[in-house]
Amino acid sequence: MAGASAKRVANTGEASAELFCRIGEFLRDNHLSPDPLHYAFAYRVLTDTHGPLARAVAHLTDGGVRLSRRDIENLGGEIGTLAPPIPTEAMVLARNEGLVAQTQMQVEGFTDIVQAMRAETEGFGRDLAASADAIRHRHHALGPETLGVDEVVRITTRMLDRVRSAETRLEAATHEATELRARLEEARDNARRDPLTNLPNRRAFEEAYAAQVATGASVCVAVCDIDHFKRVNDRFGHTIGDRVLKAIGEALCLGCEGHLVARYGGEEFAILFADVPPDAAMAALENARETVAAKRYRLRESDELLGAVTFSAGLTAAIDDEQFGTVFARADALLYAAKHAGRNLSRFG
Repeated sequence: MAGASAKRVANTGEASAELFCRIGEFLRDNHLSPDPLHYAFAYRVLTDTHGPLARAVAHLTDGGVRLSRRDIENLGGEIGTLAPPIPTEAMVLARNEGLVAQTQMQVEGFTDIVQAMRAETEGFGRDLAASADAIRHRHHALGPETLGVDEVVRITTRMLDRVRSAETRLEAATHEATELRARLEEARDNARRDPLTNLPNRRAFEEAYAAQVATGASVCVAVCDIDHFKRVNDRFGHTIGDRVLKAIGEALCLGCEGHLVARYGGEEFAILFADVPPDAAMAALENARETVAAKRYRLRESDELLGAVTFSAGLTAAIDDEQFGTVFARADALLYAAKHAGRNLSRFG
């Protein structure tokens, strides 16, 4: 009896360890953060592999498509509040923390210099006024012919020394302010740029949308997602995957020249069309999609054929001053409709 009981305990432990590993793989494959709510959703899927939830997930992820936030919510899951920010943006912000501290110190130093120069100027004014009074007194007491040349030279020399000192300090402060301005501009640009593709990031895209809507411009938003991108990473590695991301970003910029192309996150790109009719925006998007689909990529290290790389897209027009989240969700839904219809497609709605 004791031996059988120990065997059951061992089998239970092995099953738990296996389930834990499978949940980890599920979260990783779908780019989900390992917070309790996502873990609970994965647990429900993997502990009832023949149930309706598991079947729905299998249908949605057929062919390597990852689950979206909307998919999880529609299936009755919850989106955790513990999800970390986009890694690339988080890294940029962390890198800029030191710059912010440094620039704050430079601003304080610049203020100190200006205050010291002001005090110096005030002191010089007082000294000059006192010297002028002394000269006037001597002039009235002894007559104009007795005005001391040495006194005039002394006052003039002191004035020149202080002016030169002030000019030196002002030049140094101006140089420091110029460097500070350049650093702050660089920091602002980095915070709104994706370091891999060098395209604007999610923050820059959403700010650009808000700016265009504020001017009353007509706006269309496209969301693009690389088809079967997980297969590329799994077969060739993330380094090749990064090259594919950059290549698609460049192709979108060429095909949609004059419009804002951003890497929105992961393998998703977004395009902002301003003051362009929807049919013209769709034509540009289709041109970019067909150009990408016609290319055949090779690995430069081995000349191995990577094959065709395609993307699917959803395009929608904003209605009046419609909020960005509503417009993006509509475009995202059209994107996934294109995915489920066979991929390498664009949908407008």
